[in-house]
Amino acid sequence: MGAPRLRRMIGTVALLLLLLLALGAWWAWTPDIPRATLEARYANGPADFITVDGMRLHVRDSGPRGAPAVILLHGFGGSVHAWDDWARGLERPYRVIRYDQPGAGLSVPDRLDQYTDERGMQVLLALMDQLGLQRASLIGHSMGGRLAWRFAADHPQRVHKLVLVAPDGFASPGFDYGKAPDVGWVTSLLRYTLPRPVLRASLKPAYADPAAFNDARVERYHALMLAPGNRDALLSRMRQLVLQPPGPVLARITAPTLLLWGQADAMIPVANAADYQRAMPQARLVVLPGVGHLPQEEAPAPSLAAVAAFLQD
Repeated sequence: MGAPRLRRMIGTVALLLLLLLALGAWWAWTPDIPRATLEARYANGPADFITVDGMRLHVRDSGPRGAPAVILLHGFGGSVHAWDDWARGLERPYRVIRYDQPGAGLSVPDRLDQYTDERGMQVLLALMDQLGLQRASLIGHSMGGRLAWRFAADHPQRVHKLVLVAPDGFASPGFDYGKAPDVGWVTSLLRYTLPRPVLRASLKPAYADPAAFNDARVERYHALMLAPGNRDALLSRMRQLVLQPPGPVLARITAPTLLLWGQADAMIPVANAADYQRAMPQARLVVLPGVGHLPQEEAPAPSLAAVAAFLQD
C-alpha cells in the first residue's frame, strides 16, 4: 500500500473516530433544567419554600402544628419525594417535616459550598429553630441516617426518638476513616453528562422489587439531579465526606432508636446492622424480607407500620 493511500486511510479512520466521539458527546451531554421548570413540576407552590440560614430550601410541612414533630432526612441523591407515602401515613398524629438538603432536590446549593455532616447539622438546627421546634423525632435514610445519628449524639435534648433506615457511616470499600474518597475524573464528568440510561443502571440495585423501579421514579430522580448546581453539590458532598469511627459517637445517643433495614439491601447490606447494635445495644432492629435499600419507596406499607409502632410505643 502506497504512502498517499495509507495517509488517506488514516485520515478517514481519524475522521470517523472524531465523528463517533462527537456523536458520543452529543448523546452524553446533559444540560441543567431551569429551576422554574422543575418547581412547576415537583413543588406544590411558593409555600413549599422558606429561607433557612440564608438559603432557599424546599420544605414540606404537614400535619397539626401542635402535634409531636417528626423530621425526615433523605439519602444521597434523594429528595422529599422519597417520603411521600410515609408522610401521608404519619401526618395525622404528627407534624411531619421533610426538606431537600442544600444542593439536592429543589433546594439551592449551600451558600458556603460546605456539605460536611457538621454543616448538615447546622442547617437542621437552624431549620428546627426557625420552625419553633424544641424537640422532634428524626427519621433518616442512608446518608440522612448518618446525619440523624450524628445530630442525636451532639444535640440529645433536641431529639425525642430516632429511626435509622439503612444508615450510612461505617467504613466500606472506597470509604476509609479519616480520608476523603477518591473522586476520579470519570465521576467528575457527572457535572456535564448524566444520560437517563446511566442513572437508571445506577439506581436499579437499590430496588429488590422490579415493580417498584418504574419509569416515573427514574424520571423524577433524573430531573431533580439536573437542577442548577445540584451536580456540583453532589460532587462536593462526595469530596468532603470524611468518615470517623462511629462507635464513640453512637454510644452517646440516648434517644430510643429503631434500625430499619431491607433484607435484600444491595447498597448498605443488612449485615451492617450488627455494627450499630454493638455500639447501641438498646436499639431495636426490624428487617423487612425481600426489600432493598429504599423501603419507604419499595414497601411503604410494612415499613411505615414498623415505624409508626415504634413512634407510638
